[in-house]
Amino acid sequence: MPGLPPPRPLRQQKPARRRRRPISHSRRPKRGWRTYAVLSTLGLSGILLGWAALSREFAPESNTHLTRFDAIIVLGYKADSDGNPTPRQLARVTEGVREYMRGVAPRLILTGGAASNQFVEAEVMARVARSEGIPDSAIVVEPRAQDTIQNACYAVRIMKAHGWRSAEVVSSAYHLPRAAMIFDRTDIQWRIHAAPPLAPQSGFNAAWLSTNETIKTVRYLVYAEWADRCEP
Repeated sequence: MPGLPPPRPLRQQKPARRRRRPISHSRRPKRGWRTYAVLSTLGLSGILLGWAALSREFAPESNTHLTRFDAIIVLGYKADSDGNPTPRQLARVTEGVREYMRGVAPRLILTGGAASNQFVEAEVMARVARSEGIPDSAIVVEPRAQDTIQNACYAVRIMKAHGWRSAEVVSSAYHLPRAAMIFDRTDIQWRIHAAPPLAPQSGFNAAWLSTNETIKTVRYLVYAEWADRCEP
């Protein structure tokens, strides 16, 4: 109709915005005391194993410059279930015999009791030594020791009783660091000497022996050094 204003264009309504829901941050579960206990135990175990590994690495090899000694101490190892020497035991006593033949000392002290079965380790080793040409007069049997601390203690008692003051200590290479820590507590002059294995060892076996000895070294450092102390 004339005189009326033109119609206004219709406004397009904007779509209603959806209200965002607040983001809910899920709370992390709190660690319980068991978790902390496990973590603490693992951390302490790591520290102790590291301490033992370093102690083994830096264990002394001797406290003397002597090359000739009053005795050769051969540390025992178990016989088999029939009373025959096991390869590790045979290696130790055979190396002791070699050192005797080389003139390192005029006698062998073979130490080890029936620690693993009914057979006395020292007596089995003495039988081997005799078969390899060592006279009875050069063999001293220590038949009571149940562990390395007692090996050292009882062998040194024998030495003192006879007025012997120095010894070469023969054992397997993996065993010698802990043995050296123990002999370092005695008042004799000593050095260690490794008995080579009779056959090549696999990497797994060598790793297992080293790990087992490290664990035994932990026990020695935190407990046995004072709890199992033996006065020669």
